[in-house]
Amino acid sequence: MSDIASYAFACMRCGHGWEQSYAIEHRTNAEGEPFVRYVADGRVVPSPLTRPVCRNCDGHLVRIMRAGQVASVRAAADGRSRPVPAAGPVEVPRVPGQTERPHHWHLSDLLHPFHRRTG
Repeated sequence: MSDIASYAFACMRCGHGWEQSYAIEHRTNAEGEPFVRYVADGRVVPSPLTRPVCRNCDGHLVRIMRAGQVASVRAAADGRSRPVPAAGPVEVPRVPGQTERPHHWHLSDLLHPFHRRTG
């Protein structure tokens, strides 16, 4: 028996985000004991839920989210998804003489509220 599960991951160390789908295969070993095997991109991999590793910096401080989270953050950062408030668009007055610079968002900027402060 095989199930499909997809997860979104965000590294709290470097801000890298990615998504991955896994085939979850329910098997039985030679002793008749059940076990679960995860397959991603045709390769058997460790469970993504036990100790995920960042693909960018090899860090182990990785947040696991439901699938689609990274894609929706990237879309918002790229300006592809801009929900209009129920009251309609809000006009922001321009300040005369001020030049507008586009802000380049990084995933770490968007995940900043999730960082825990220690000490």
